[in-house]
This record gives sequence, structure tokens and C-alpha cells, in this order.
Amino acid sequence: MKQLYLALIFILFLATGALAKVNINTATAEELATLNGIGKAKAEAIVAHRTTNGQFKTIDDLNKVKGIGDKIMEKIKPEITVGE
Repeated sequence: MKQLYLALIFILFLATGALAKVNINTATAEELATLNGIGKAKAEAIVAHRTTNGQFKTIDDLNKVKGIGDKIMEKIKPEITVGE
């Protein structure tokens, strides 16, 4: 029975992690690179843009970063946030 509870807790932990969004205003390049279609170079470009221009006001502001287009935005939009 104890193993069943541990398994359920583990599954709940994984499900919660899968629902967590990446905050594009605070994420490191390594965290950004975990997004679908964002590799190391694009992640570093996002961080550089954020450093130079300040925080993103909306998710769609990510389109201002060179290399981030509509196709990538379509993939990652459900996975990102700009915070509360």
C-alpha cells in the first residue's frame, strides 16, 4: 500500500511539473532552451533581448527577438508566461 501511495505522489509531482509554465522574464537561458523549438542560441537571444530592452510585457513581445517567429510562438505559447 505504501508503494501505491508513493507512486501516486510521484505521478502527481510529474503532472504538476508538466503544467508549470516558463516565465520568459525570469528564466535562464538553460530553462528557456527546454522549450519546444528554442535551442541554446535562441534562448541566449531571448535573455540578451530582455537584458537590453527590459522585461516582456506580453507573451507576444517575444516575436521581437530575432529568430522567434509565428511557428515557434505557436509551439511555445501554451508553455510560457510573463508572470502575474
